[in-house]
Amino acid sequence: MGGGASTTPTPSAKVSAIFIYPIKSCRGISVSHAPLIHTGFRWDRQWMVVNPHGRMYTQRVEPKLALVEVELPSEAFLENWEPTQESYMVVKAPGMQALKVCLSKQEQEVADAVTVWEWTGSAWDEGAEASQWFSDYLGKSCQLVRFNSASEVRKVDPDYVKGQHDTLFTDGYPFLLASQESLNALNEHLKEPISINRFRPNILVEGCEPFSEDIWTEIKISKFSFFGVKLCYRCKMPTINQGTGIAGPEPNEILMKTRSGEIIRPNDKNKKRVYFGQYMTWNWTEFSAERSGKIIEVGGPVYVLRKVSSSAEAAA
Repeated sequence: MGGGASTTPTPSAKVSAIFIYPIKSCRGISVSHAPLIHTGFRWDRQWMVVNPHGRMYTQRVEPKLALVEVELPSEAFLENWEPTQESYMVVKAPGMQALKVCLSKQEQEVADAVTVWEWTGSAWDEGAEASQWFSDYLGKSCQLVRFNSASEVRKVDPDYVKGQHDTLFTDGYPFLLASQESLNALNEHLKEPISINRFRPNILVEGCEPFSEDIWTEIKISKFSFFGVKLCYRCKMPTINQGTGIAGPEPNEILMKTRSGEIIRPNDKNKKRVYFGQYMTWNWTEFSAERSGKIIEVGGPVYVLRKVSSSAEAAA
C-alpha cells in the first residue's frame, strides 16, 4: 500500500476557558461549553445597565459593576434550551438582596434611544424592580435593559468586517480571544500577577506562543471557522481589580512599555494605544441550516489556517 502524508492539521492551541458576560460590564460566567448563535455566544451581553438617557454604564465610570455577580441556570448553556416563566437570571452584589430577572420574554415595555458607542436603538426594559436594584447599588438612577433582537440589529464595523455579522451590547464584535501565554508573559513583568478576568475575553486558549493570537486572521475552533478582525486596544478597565472594584496603575503601565502601538505597530498612527487580545467573528452562515451541534467546548482544538507575519500587519 502506498503511504501518503497525513492531511490532518496539527492544532496550534486548545480552548482552555470560555466566559460569557450576560450583563455588560458585570462579572462573567466561566462555562465548560457554550452554544453559538449568529451574534456570538448565547446570553453574552444581552443585558446592559443604562442611565435615564439610555447611555450605557460600564466599569470605566462605575467600577462597582465589577462586583455584580450574574448566575444563569446550568441548562441555559444547553443547545436549543428555551426558558420558561420559572427560569431566572439571578443578580447579586455586596450589601444587596438577590435580584431575579425572568429569562422568558414577556410583555415588556420598550426603552427607546439606548446607546452603545455609535449605535442607538430600542431595548426591552426589565422593569421597576431591576431599575431600583441597580439604582440603589450604584447610588444613581439606572435601568436594566435587554437587547431587543425582535426588532433591532447592531452591525459590526464594516471597515473591519465584511458580510452579515451582528452583535448585541458588546463593545463592537461578537468574540474576544486571548491566550494564557500572553497573560503569563505580561505577569512576568508585574509585581502582583493578575487574572485573565481583567481582560474579559470570551475564549481563552493555551498552547501557543505569547501574543501569537495577534496575527491569526483565520482560525478553526473544533469545526467552526473564526476570523481575527482587529486587535483589541485597552481602555482603563484592565486596571480595575475584579475582586475589589478598585483601580490601580497596572497592568496598563506595563502594557504601555511592552504592548503600545509605538512598540508593536511602529508605522501606525495610534502610538499611545495598548493592545491585548483580538476581536473575532465566526462564519455562522456555514451552519445556519443546522439545528444542532453549534457548541464550543473547553478542550476543543484550535487550528490556525491563516495569519499575517507580525502584529504590525494586523488590523487594529
